[in-house]
Amino acid sequence: QLQLVESGGGLVQPGGSLRLSCAASGFTLDYSVYATGWFRQAPGKEREGVSCISGNGGPSSYADSVKGRFTISRDNAKSTVYLQMNSLKPEDTAVYYCALRYGRCNGGIGFGSWGQGTQVTVSS
Repeated sequence: QLQLVESGGGLVQPGGSLRLSCAASGFTLDYSVYATGWFRQAPGKEREGVSCISGNGGPSSYADSVKGRFTISRDNAKSTVYLQMNSLKPEDTAVYYCALRYGRCNGGIGFGSWGQGTQVTVSS
């Protein structure tokens, strides 16, 4: 069965950095076909899109709140997508999820195959 596994979360101070990983479990993901998105959800708030890397060669995308601080990338050989998070702020605290969509990122709409999430806590 198709499953994504997120890892790399943890507790960091404001201004610190984390690198999240999204790995395909049980299969090799063809990143030329599927886009991978990163999303987050804080307690009491709706899930929001953070970043996405296209599976068809299109540009990556970022939420305005993380532009200039977060970078999405992928390693096709390892079937893994990464989210490098720098200059972290307390408002970045959330559970971070990755998910797939066939083709383009589509503004973060229409994703499935969600992972279980990894907790990111930014606290002074």
